Amino acid sequence: MNVAGREFVFTGCDRGKGKFAASAIKAARRKAKLVLAGHPNLAPVVRLMKLAAPRMKSIVCTHGVEVWEPLSRMRRTALQKANLVLAPSQYTADHVKADQGVDPEKLRVLPWALDPEFEAIAASAAKTALPPNFPKGHVILTVGRWLKNERYKGMDTLITALPKLLPRWPELQLVAVGDGDDRDWLEDMAEESGVGMHVHFLSGLSYAELAACYAACEMFALPSRGEGFGLVYLEAMACGKPVIGGAHGGAPEVIQDAVTGYLVQHGDAVQLATSIETLLTNPELAREMGRRGKERVENEFRFNVFAKSLKKLLREL
Repeated sequence: MNVAGREFVFTGCDRGKGKFAASAIKAARRKAKLVLAGHPNLAPVVRLMKLAAPRMKSIVCTHGVEVWEPLSRMRRTALQKANLVLAPSQYTADHVKADQGVDPEKLRVLPWALDPEFEAIAASAAKTALPPNFPKGHVILTVGRWLKNERYKGMDTLITALPKLLPRWPELQLVAVGDGDDRDWLEDMAEESGVGMHVHFLSGLSYAELAACYAACEMFALPSRGEGFGLVYLEAMACGKPVIGGAHGGAPEVIQDAVTGYLVQHGDAVQLATSIETLLTNPELAREMGRRGKERVENEFRFNVFAKSLKKLLREL
């Protein structure tokens, strides 16, 4: 695997949990100094590795909703035993402390960063060809996984907000990038709401095509109540777009309300529609919010900023 010009060798285990655990223990026996688990569900595997390499240090990454309620006893105990636990937002860190019982001394907030590959592509996104089905008109863009168990992302609220906006903005379009087992339900909702012709689902896009969608839209909206951080907000901000997110979870730590976009209550279609209409009515305000958001990404959420902070944490261990 090549990332930012560097090559990494990795081992996959074809979804075999036993094989994965055995491979992890084998790796630990090669005098491992440090293991970094990318998800709290992997914490028990880290505990097994510690048996093979007692002096090995461990870091476990948490993300959002998966740690906002107590984990199973085995996973919770394993998470508590890690040397360091990372969270992308203070909101998630507070839940890791309260719901998982992790010692505050072991907790660090490390905001995730914009993918450097996306950052490079975004620089020329306006010149990249759009996907064939991308509509004309004023476009609200949203990006996510449309799954039944992730309805908290608020895609349904975006659909129910459209009828309130279309009488004044008949060319308004909603473009949803992503796929999942809830797509049919969302398409049916759009038809029943009378806005089926204004809702467009795009899937299987390349990174360059996604960046082109960000560049072409008027604004980005994901009124979710379950984002531990929200990398898609960063992607939209990096492309100079105003962002609408949920006033919940880690989103308020990324989006500055009334500065780089708006924060709305989950499920409140009226408030969402009002925020969208404000941006449509005031294009200069929308451009200024987009400019501020892009500036914030460049100052706080670039990969080199993340890397510097992570290196500091590694030195601590």
